[in-house]
Amino acid sequence: MNNRLPASARTKRAWWSNRTKGALQAEAWMEGGYRVEDVDLDEQKVTFRKANLKPPVQRVGDTVLWNAELIKALRRHMGLTQAEFAERLGVRQKTVSNWENELYLPPRSTCKHLELLADTVGFRYEE
Repeated sequence: MNNRLPASARTKRAWWSNRTKGALQAEAWMEGGYRVEDVDLDEQKVTFRKANLKPPVQRVGDTVLWNAELIKALRRHMGLTQAEFAERLGVRQKTVSNWENELYLPPRSTCKHLELLADTVGFRYEE
């Protein structure tokens, strides 16, 4: 865009956080389907990438195995923070964070619950 970054961009992490809550500019590019990939404050350069709109889907039988990308995509589709999403599922925020950071996958019972939630909120995923 060939404009200099404001001073607050250097001190406020929310500027480049890819979070829809707390930063209007982040909400704008995320609603446009983009994510910040890299920030170089010395060069005043921000790299955006088009978000993966169709996360990979795997199944075991008729159960979708919810991976980090799919869980994060559902949460973002719902416009929720990790804490809000966790409350909706009846789990801790740290559990959602662990799923989204691929520390472990949700159990099959939770996968079924995520499928029902996805259907309820109109979240579409393809195999």
